[in-house]
Amino acid sequence: MKTIKGPAIFLAQFMGDKAPFNSLESVCKWAASLGYVGVQIPTWDSRLIDLDKAAESKTYCDDLKGRVEACGVQITELSTHLQGQLVAVHPAYDLMFDAFAPAHLHGNPKARTEWAVRTLKNAAKASENLGLNAHVTFSGALIWHTVYPWPQRPAGLVEAAFRELSKRWLPILNAFDEAGVDLCYEIHPGEDLHDGVTFERFLEDTGNHPRCNILYDPSHFVLQQLDYLQYIDFYHERIKMFHVKDAEFNPTGKSGVYGGYQGWVDRPGRFRSLGDGQVDFASIFSKLAQYDYDGWAVLEWECCIKDSGQGAAEGAPFIADHIIKVTERAFDDFAGGDMDEELLQKIMGL
Repeated sequence: MKTIKGPAIFLAQFMGDKAPFNSLESVCKWAASLGYVGVQIPTWDSRLIDLDKAAESKTYCDDLKGRVEACGVQITELSTHLQGQLVAVHPAYDLMFDAFAPAHLHGNPKARTEWAVRTLKNAAKASENLGLNAHVTFSGALIWHTVYPWPQRPAGLVEAAFRELSKRWLPILNAFDEAGVDLCYEIHPGEDLHDGVTFERFLEDTGNHPRCNILYDPSHFVLQQLDYLQYIDFYHERIKMFHVKDAEFNPTGKSGVYGGYQGWVDRPGRFRSLGDGQVDFASIFSKLAQYDYDGWAVLEWECCIKDSGQGAAEGAPFIADHIIKVTERAFDDFAGGDMDEELLQKIMGL
Protein backbone atom coordinates (compact mmCIF):
# COMPACT_ATOMS: atom_id res chain seq x y z
CA MET A 1 0.00 0.00 0.00
CA LYS A 2 0.98 3.63 -0.54
CA THR A 3 0.68 6.74 1.59
CA ILE A 4 -1.36 9.68 0.26
CA LYS A 5 0.55 12.93 -0.22
CA GLY A 6 -0.53 16.17 1.42
CA PRO A 7 -1.96 18.33 2.71
CA ALA A 8 -2.27 20.52 -0.37
CA ILE A 9 -4.61 23.37 -1.32
CA PHE A 10 -6.30 24.47 -4.56
CA LEU A 11 -5.56 28.18 -4.96
CA ALA A 12 -8.46 29.14 -7.26
CA GLN A 13 -10.91 30.20 -4.55
CA PHE A 14 -8.32 32.23 -2.63
CA MET A 15 -6.75 34.48 -5.25
CA GLY A 16 -7.69 38.16 -5.03
CA ASP A 17 -6.52 41.75 -5.28
CA LYS A 18 -5.08 42.02 -1.77
CA ALA A 19 -1.97 40.44 -0.25
CA PRO A 20 -1.17 37.66 0.33
CA PHE A 21 -3.56 36.45 -2.38
CA ASN A 22 -2.37 38.62 -5.26
CA SER A 23 0.91 36.99 -6.27
CA LEU A 24 2.47 33.56 -6.66
CA GLU A 25 5.11 33.94 -3.96
CA SER A 26 2.88 35.55 -1.37
CA VAL A 27 0.03 33.04 -1.70
CA CYS A 28 2.49 30.11 -1.63
CA LYS A 29 4.13 31.45 1.54
CA TRP A 30 0.67 31.89 3.06
CA ALA A 31 -0.21 28.27 2.24
CA ALA A 32 3.06 27.00 3.70
CA SER A 33 2.49 29.02 6.88
CA LEU A 34 -0.78 27.12 7.41
CA GLY A 35 0.90 23.73 7.10
CA TYR A 36 0.25 22.91 3.44
CA VAL A 37 3.05 21.23 1.52
CA GLY A 38 1.51 21.45 -1.96
CA VAL A 39 -0.48 23.88 -4.10
CA GLN A 40 -2.76 23.11 -7.05
CA ILE A 41 -2.58 25.92 -9.59
CA PRO A 42 -5.48 27.27 -11.68
CA THR A 43 -4.00 28.00 -15.09
CA TRP A 44 -6.43 30.80 -15.97
CA ASP A 45 -4.84 33.11 -13.38
CA SER A 46 -1.86 34.78 -15.04
CA ARG A 47 -0.48 35.84 -11.66
CA LEU A 48 0.26 32.19 -10.99
CA ILE A 49 1.36 30.83 -14.35
CA ASP A 50 1.74 31.76 -18.02
CA LEU A 51 0.36 28.55 -19.50
CA ASP A 52 1.51 29.23 -23.07
CA LYS A 53 5.05 29.92 -21.88
CA ALA A 54 4.98 26.85 -19.62
CA ALA A 55 4.05 24.72 -22.63
CA GLU A 56 6.93 26.11 -24.67
CA SER A 57 9.76 26.47 -22.17
CA LYS A 58 11.23 23.91 -19.79
CA THR A 59 13.45 26.72 -18.48
CA TYR A 60 10.38 28.77 -17.54
CA CYS A 61 8.89 25.73 -15.77
CA ASP A 62 12.08 25.02 -13.86
CA ASP A 63 12.12 28.64 -12.69
CA LEU A 64 8.42 28.47 -11.72
CA LYS A 65 8.99 25.29 -9.71
CA GLY A 66 11.96 26.88 -7.98
CA ARG A 67 9.98 29.98 -7.04
CA VAL A 68 7.19 27.86 -5.57
CA GLU A 69 9.48 25.50 -3.71
CA ALA A 70 11.44 28.43 -2.25
CA CYS A 71 8.18 29.37 -0.51
CA GLY A 72 7.95 25.99 1.23
CA VAL A 73 5.45 24.16 -1.00
CA GLN A 74 5.47 22.29 -4.31
CA ILE A 75 3.14 22.24 -7.30
CA THR A 76 0.83 19.22 -7.11
CA GLU A 77 -1.13 19.61 -10.35
CA LEU A 78 -2.43 22.22 -12.78
CA SER A 79 -6.14 22.90 -13.35
CA THR A 80 -8.05 23.87 -16.50
CA HIS A 81 -11.58 23.70 -15.11
CA LEU A 82 -12.71 26.86 -16.89
CA GLN A 83 -11.02 26.14 -20.22
CA GLY A 84 -12.10 22.50 -20.23
CA GLN A 85 -15.69 23.60 -19.76
CA LEU A 86 -15.45 25.37 -23.13
CA VAL A 87 -14.57 22.23 -25.08
CA ALA A 88 -18.29 21.42 -25.13
CA VAL A 89 -20.92 24.13 -24.55
CA HIS A 90 -24.61 23.98 -25.44
CA PRO A 91 -25.72 27.27 -27.09
CA ALA A 92 -28.09 27.96 -24.20
CA TYR A 93 -25.01 28.61 -22.04
CA ASP A 94 -22.97 30.63 -24.53
CA LEU A 95 -23.50 34.02 -22.92
CA MET A 96 -22.55 32.85 -19.43
CA PHE A 97 -19.55 30.77 -20.49
CA ASP A 98 -18.10 33.48 -22.71
CA ALA A 99 -16.69 34.93 -19.48
CA PHE A 100 -14.31 31.95 -19.29
CA ALA A 101 -12.64 32.88 -22.60
CA PRO A 102 -10.59 35.89 -23.79
CA ALA A 103 -12.73 38.89 -24.75
CA HIS A 104 -11.91 38.67 -28.45
CA LEU A 105 -13.60 35.24 -28.58
CA HIS A 106 -16.89 36.34 -27.04
CA GLY A 107 -19.82 35.70 -29.36
CA ASN A 108 -17.80 33.23 -31.44
CA PRO A 109 -18.47 29.71 -30.08
CA LYS A 110 -16.46 27.93 -32.79
CA ALA A 111 -13.32 29.97 -32.15
CA ARG A 112 -13.85 29.67 -28.42
CA THR A 113 -13.92 25.87 -28.66
CA GLU A 114 -10.78 25.82 -30.82
CA TRP A 115 -9.03 28.02 -28.26
CA ALA A 116 -10.09 25.71 -25.43
CA VAL A 117 -8.72 22.65 -27.23
CA ARG A 118 -5.39 24.38 -27.87
CA THR A 119 -5.26 25.47 -24.23
CA LEU A 120 -5.82 21.93 -22.98
CA LYS A 121 -3.05 20.63 -25.23
CA ASN A 122 -0.77 23.34 -23.84
CA ALA A 123 -1.71 22.20 -20.34
CA ALA A 124 -0.53 18.71 -21.22
CA LYS A 125 2.86 19.97 -22.32
CA ALA A 126 3.12 22.38 -19.37
CA SER A 127 2.39 19.54 -16.95
CA GLU A 128 5.10 17.47 -18.58
CA ASN A 129 7.58 20.34 -18.37
CA LEU A 130 6.78 20.75 -14.69
CA GLY A 131 7.28 17.04 -14.00
CA LEU A 132 3.64 16.49 -13.00
CA ASN A 133 1.77 13.25 -13.62
CA ALA A 134 -1.89 14.35 -13.36
CA HIS A 135 -4.08 17.25 -14.46
CA VAL A 136 -7.69 18.24 -13.67
CA THR A 137 -10.39 19.69 -15.91
CA PHE A 138 -14.14 19.70 -16.63
CA SER A 139 -15.68 17.77 -19.52
CA GLY A 140 -18.15 20.42 -20.63
CA ALA A 141 -21.73 19.50 -21.51
CA LEU A 142 -23.83 19.07 -24.63
CA ILE A 143 -26.98 17.55 -23.07
CA TRP A 144 -27.03 18.69 -19.43
CA HIS A 145 -30.24 20.60 -20.21
CA THR A 146 -31.90 17.19 -20.78
CA VAL A 147 -30.80 15.61 -17.49
CA TYR A 148 -34.42 15.63 -16.21
CA PRO A 149 -36.21 16.04 -19.51
CA TRP A 150 -39.63 17.15 -20.59
CA PRO A 151 -40.47 16.31 -23.28
CA GLN A 152 -38.58 13.04 -23.17
CA ARG A 153 -35.19 12.73 -24.84
CA PRO A 154 -35.42 11.43 -28.42
CA ALA A 155 -34.01 7.94 -28.90
CA GLY A 156 -30.32 8.06 -29.70
CA LEU A 157 -29.67 11.56 -28.29
CA VAL A 158 -27.51 10.40 -25.39
CA GLU A 159 -25.44 8.09 -27.58
CA ALA A 160 -24.92 10.83 -30.17
CA ALA A 161 -23.93 13.37 -27.51
CA PHE A 162 -21.31 11.12 -25.96
CA ARG A 163 -19.90 10.23 -29.38
CA GLU A 164 -19.48 13.95 -30.07
CA LEU A 165 -18.03 14.62 -26.62
CA SER A 166 -15.45 11.85 -26.99
CA LYS A 167 -14.63 13.03 -30.53
CA ARG A 168 -13.75 16.47 -29.13
CA TRP A 169 -11.71 15.11 -26.25
CA LEU A 170 -9.77 12.30 -27.97
CA PRO A 171 -7.12 14.58 -29.52
CA ILE A 172 -6.64 16.17 -26.10
CA LEU A 173 -6.40 12.80 -24.37
CA ASN A 174 -3.83 11.75 -26.96
CA ALA A 175 -1.82 14.90 -26.23
CA PHE A 176 -1.83 14.04 -22.53
CA ASP A 177 -0.77 10.50 -23.37
CA GLU A 178 2.16 11.82 -25.38
CA ALA A 179 3.08 13.99 -22.38
CA GLY A 180 2.81 11.06 -19.95
CA VAL A 181 0.15 12.83 -17.87
CA ASP A 182 -3.24 11.54 -16.66
CA LEU A 183 -6.18 13.78 -17.57
CA CYS A 184 -8.63 13.74 -14.67
CA TYR A 185 -12.22 14.87 -15.11
CA GLU A 186 -13.85 16.33 -12.03
CA ILE A 187 -17.14 14.44 -11.96
CA HIS A 188 -19.57 17.28 -11.37
CA PRO A 189 -23.24 18.22 -11.87
CA GLY A 190 -23.55 20.60 -14.79
CA GLU A 191 -21.05 18.50 -16.77
CA ASP A 192 -22.02 15.61 -19.00
CA LEU A 193 -19.64 13.56 -16.81
CA HIS A 194 -21.48 13.90 -13.51
CA ASP A 195 -21.67 10.37 -12.05
CA GLY A 196 -20.40 6.85 -12.57
CA VAL A 197 -22.72 5.90 -15.43
CA THR A 198 -21.84 8.99 -17.47
CA PHE A 199 -18.12 8.48 -16.89
CA GLU A 200 -18.46 4.88 -18.10
CA ARG A 201 -20.29 6.03 -21.25
CA PHE A 202 -17.53 8.50 -22.03
CA LEU A 203 -14.74 6.06 -21.19
CA GLU A 204 -16.22 3.46 -23.56
CA ASP A 205 -16.54 6.01 -26.37
CA THR A 206 -12.87 6.97 -25.94
CA GLY A 207 -11.88 3.32 -26.37
CA ASN A 208 -11.06 3.03 -22.66
CA HIS A 209 -8.34 5.60 -23.16
CA PRO A 210 -5.57 5.05 -20.58
CA ARG A 211 -5.34 8.78 -19.81
CA CYS A 212 -9.10 9.18 -19.21
CA ASN A 213 -9.27 9.37 -15.43
CA ILE A 214 -11.12 10.90 -12.46
CA LEU A 215 -10.71 13.63 -9.91
CA TYR A 216 -12.66 12.29 -6.94
CA ASP A 217 -14.64 14.90 -4.98
CA PRO A 218 -17.19 13.41 -2.57
CA SER A 219 -19.04 16.70 -2.04
CA HIS A 220 -20.64 16.50 -5.49
CA PHE A 221 -21.88 13.01 -4.75
CA VAL A 222 -23.45 14.03 -1.44
CA LEU A 223 -25.47 16.65 -3.31
CA GLN A 224 -26.58 13.98 -5.82
CA GLN A 225 -27.28 11.42 -3.06
CA LEU A 226 -24.84 8.99 -4.67
CA ASP A 227 -22.89 6.42 -2.62
CA TYR A 228 -19.51 8.14 -2.60
CA LEU A 229 -17.76 5.27 -0.79
CA GLN A 230 -18.88 2.56 -3.20
CA TYR A 231 -17.85 4.90 -6.01
CA ILE A 232 -14.25 4.36 -4.89
CA ASP A 233 -14.77 0.59 -5.02
CA PHE A 234 -16.03 0.87 -8.60
CA TYR A 235 -13.54 3.37 -10.00
CA HIS A 236 -10.41 3.32 -7.84
CA GLU A 237 -8.25 2.27 -10.79
CA ARG A 238 -9.22 5.52 -12.56
CA ILE A 239 -9.06 7.85 -9.55
CA LYS A 240 -5.81 9.79 -9.95
CA MET A 241 -6.69 13.02 -8.11
CA PHE A 242 -8.63 13.92 -4.95
CA HIS A 243 -10.33 17.12 -3.82
CA VAL A 244 -10.99 17.08 -0.11
CA LYS A 245 -14.25 19.03 0.14
CA ASP A 246 -17.11 18.65 2.60
CA ALA A 247 -20.85 18.96 2.00
CA GLU A 248 -24.22 18.31 3.58
CA PHE A 249 -27.67 17.39 2.32
CA ASN A 250 -30.69 18.30 4.46
CA PRO A 251 -33.88 17.98 2.38
CA THR A 252 -37.10 19.59 3.55
CA GLY A 253 -40.76 19.46 2.59
CA LYS A 254 -40.06 22.43 0.33
CA SER A 255 -36.81 21.59 -1.44
CA GLY A 256 -34.55 18.66 -2.29
CA VAL A 257 -31.76 17.77 -4.71
CA TYR A 258 -32.61 20.48 -7.24
CA GLY A 259 -32.47 23.30 -4.68
CA GLY A 260 -35.43 25.42 -5.75
CA TYR A 261 -33.20 28.05 -7.45
CA GLN A 262 -32.17 29.20 -3.98
CA GLY A 263 -28.84 30.68 -2.96
CA TRP A 264 -26.25 28.36 -1.47
CA VAL A 265 -27.08 29.10 2.17
CA ASP A 266 -30.73 28.11 1.68
CA ARG A 267 -30.27 25.00 -0.44
CA PRO A 268 -30.71 21.54 1.11
CA GLY A 269 -27.40 20.59 -0.51
CA ARG A 270 -24.55 22.88 0.58
CA PHE A 271 -20.76 22.83 0.38
CA ARG A 272 -19.10 23.20 3.78
CA SER A 273 -15.64 23.61 5.26
CA LEU A 274 -13.86 20.43 6.28
CA GLY A 275 -15.44 18.84 9.33
CA ASP A 276 -18.61 20.94 9.18
CA GLY A 277 -20.48 18.70 6.73
CA GLN A 278 -21.56 15.09 6.48
CA VAL A 279 -18.78 13.47 4.44
CA ASP A 280 -17.18 10.43 6.09
CA PHE A 281 -13.55 11.30 5.39
CA ALA A 282 -12.15 8.61 7.68
CA SER A 283 -13.70 5.96 5.44
CA ILE A 284 -12.64 7.76 2.27
CA PHE A 285 -8.99 8.01 3.30
CA SER A 286 -9.07 4.36 4.41
CA LYS A 287 -10.48 3.20 1.07
CA LEU A 288 -8.02 5.27 -0.94
CA ALA A 289 -5.14 3.87 1.11
CA GLN A 290 -6.50 0.34 0.67
CA TYR A 291 -6.53 0.80 -3.11
CA ASP A 292 -3.00 2.25 -3.26
CA TYR A 293 -3.95 5.83 -4.17
CA ASP A 294 -0.65 7.67 -3.96
CA GLY A 295 -1.68 11.07 -5.31
CA TRP A 296 -2.35 14.27 -3.42
CA ALA A 297 -5.12 15.14 -0.97
CA VAL A 298 -6.01 18.71 -2.00
CA LEU A 299 -8.33 21.02 -0.07
CA GLU A 300 -10.91 22.74 -2.23
CA TRP A 301 -12.65 25.36 -0.12
CA GLU A 302 -16.22 26.25 -1.12
CA CYS A 303 -18.16 26.90 2.08
CA CYS A 304 -21.30 29.03 2.03
CA ILE A 305 -20.98 29.95 5.74
CA LYS A 306 -17.42 29.92 7.06
CA ASP A 307 -14.76 32.48 6.15
CA SER A 308 -12.20 31.20 3.66
CA GLY A 309 -9.26 32.06 5.90
CA GLN A 310 -10.66 30.01 8.76
CA GLY A 311 -11.53 27.19 6.39
CA ALA A 312 -8.00 27.12 4.99
CA ALA A 313 -6.39 27.28 8.44
CA GLU A 314 -8.51 24.37 9.68
CA GLY A 315 -8.08 22.40 6.45
CA ALA A 316 -4.37 21.60 6.66
CA PRO A 317 -4.46 19.86 10.07
CA PHE A 318 -7.76 18.17 9.14
CA ILE A 319 -6.18 16.57 6.06
CA ALA A 320 -2.94 15.76 7.87
CA ASP A 321 -4.88 13.99 10.62
CA HIS A 322 -6.73 11.87 8.05
CA ILE A 323 -3.74 10.80 5.95
CA ILE A 324 -2.93 7.23 6.85
CA LYS A 325 0.74 6.26 6.98
CA VAL A 326 0.26 2.81 5.60
CA THR A 327 1.72 -0.18 7.39
CA GLU A 328 4.71 -2.00 5.96
CA ARG A 329 3.93 -5.25 7.72
CA ALA A 330 0.93 -7.24 8.88
CA PHE A 331 -0.11 -6.90 12.53
CA ASP A 332 0.17 -10.68 13.04
CA ASP A 333 3.59 -11.12 11.46
CA PHE A 334 5.02 -11.93 14.89
CA ALA A 335 3.06 -15.18 14.89
CA GLY A 336 4.28 -16.36 11.50
CA GLY A 337 7.30 -18.29 10.42
CA ASP A 338 9.41 -19.06 7.40
CA MET A 339 7.69 -20.99 4.66
CA ASP A 340 8.55 -24.67 4.75
CA GLU A 341 6.91 -26.83 2.08
CA GLU A 342 7.17 -29.97 4.22
CA LEU A 343 5.52 -28.13 7.14
CA LEU A 344 2.71 -26.88 4.90
CA GLN A 345 1.99 -30.43 3.80
CA LYS A 346 1.88 -31.62 7.41
CA ILE A 347 -0.52 -28.80 8.42
CA MET A 348 -2.87 -29.98 5.67
CA GLY A 349 -2.55 -33.56 6.95
CA LEU A 350 -0.79 -34.73 3.80
